[in-house]
Amino acid sequence: MNLKSSLTPLEVSELLKITKNTVYELIKRGELPSYKIGKKIRIDMHDVEEYINNQKSNSKPSINRNIINNSLNNNISNITTNNISLNNPTNSEIIISGQDILLDVLARYIEEILPDYTILRSYKGSYNGLYDLYNNKVSIASCHLWDGDNDSYNFDYVKRLLPGTPCILVNLAYRLQGFYVAKGNPLNINSFEDLTNKNIKFINREKGSGVRVLLDEKLRLLNIDPNSINGYYNEENSHLAVASTVGRGDANVGLGNKKASMQVETIDFIPLQTERYDLIIKKSDLNNPIYQNILSILSSEKFKNELYGIGGYDLKDLGKIMATT
Repeated sequence: MNLKSSLTPLEVSELLKITKNTVYELIKRGELPSYKIGKKIRIDMHDVEEYINNQKSNSKPSINRNIINNSLNNNISNITTNNISLNNPTNSEIIISGQDILLDVLARYIEEILPDYTILRSYKGSYNGLYDLYNNKVSIASCHLWDGDNDSYNFDYVKRLLPGTPCILVNLAYRLQGFYVAKGNPLNINSFEDLTNKNIKFINREKGSGVRVLLDEKLRLLNIDPNSINGYYNEENSHLAVASTVGRGDANVGLGNKKASMQVETIDFIPLQTERYDLIIKKSDLNNPIYQNILSILSSEKFKNELYGIGGYDLKDLGKIMATT
């Protein structure tokens, strides 16, 4: 097969001046024929030309085949992926699980160096993200799960939830976890024991989130019955949603990271402890150059500087392998 007549969805999008998602929609609707080489989608040049001819009106001039081919050749020559072949028979999707904005930045960096891949996000909590990684539903999971018995983060959960699946734990950041309270902390909420005050209404996170695990571990160690907390069963699905609930007065206190508190002007943040936020990658995937590129991104100064610009994170171990299972 002549590779110059076989296009990737990205090359088609650049040629037609449309988004890559639109190309996928055209394929899905059957308007643009495609096929797979390994697990990667390819579109023949003559099918793109036929699509153009079908779409153009009679008043528009015909498309010059040489112009299209020259444009395509230039696009191919300009695509670099850090020594990853565009014909590498690997999954064309990379799915990153987790909710932090840092993961959105990482996804953008990956897409920049691997334009032939679709980078997707799964906004699940840490526990459910590890479960999905074990079941091959995501490519990378983020994790901030505290073990109260040994006062450590992530390692024991990764071992338990991914049995027989060796992984590496790569640090992304350290984050402060604490209480969201109304400005001035009028109810003087400073400890987990304070949550048992019936005059205090709590807003919780969903099961499977790192925040929920932190809370439940603290309650277990302090021998506090969850049923003694007013609002324990009221849940939101993100740090920001919890912070906003407190900010508008629908709850007196919630638990989450400092970064989200900086986005809600009507609340204060009461720090409780520093958590380690890691990315979990299967060791078997490290044989794939794609993941070596991802590790390179994490250790790059450019990526680190952008995260510094966001603020609210401790990046002292960014890109460092903290443990292996």
